[in-house]
Amino acid sequence: MSVVALVGNPRAGSRTLTVAVEAARAVGQRLNAGDTCEVVDLAALGPHLLAPGASAGVEVALELVAEASVLVVASPTYKGTYTGLLKAFLDRLPPQALAGKAALPLLVMGDARHALAVEVHLRPLLVELGATVPTPGLAVLESELPRLAEVVAAWAGRVAPQAAVAIGDGVLG
Repeated sequence: MSVVALVGNPRAGSRTLTVAVEAARAVGQRLNAGDTCEVVDLAALGPHLLAPGASAGVEVALELVAEASVLVVASPTYKGTYTGLLKAFLDRLPPQALAGKAALPLLVMGDARHALAVEVHLRPLLVELGATVPTPGLAVLESELPRLAEVVAAWAGRVAPQAAVAIGDGVLG
């Protein structure tokens, strides 16, 4: 079983990356996948996503995402939704590319007014790609970052059992 964190923040080393990795590790531990995860950070791939030719880095990232058992899909909240960078990447996946996988949507935001964006905007995109999307998605306020481990642990405890069912693995740690 593999857990992959897909990060759609255009800035390298972002808080979104930190949250995504923490969330992927927490879910992975509960699914007996260990506390390591693969990371696809789109910040480095941004210039290649819209380039006319093929890019080895983008192709490797697409393959890693397509082969994941559990995919944590993370973005900062831009204009009330996920980033265009994340959308441009996910648009390169073929139809039903995430079938048989659990995808866990995660948004980092400055204001609680955007909390529903996880469910209203990001979840439908992942479902369209064929993923099973356990409930709830994770909306992390910037003000919650000092207690990130606690926030993520509580969320992982709720979604890991659903993710295990989604990928056909009823074994939880």
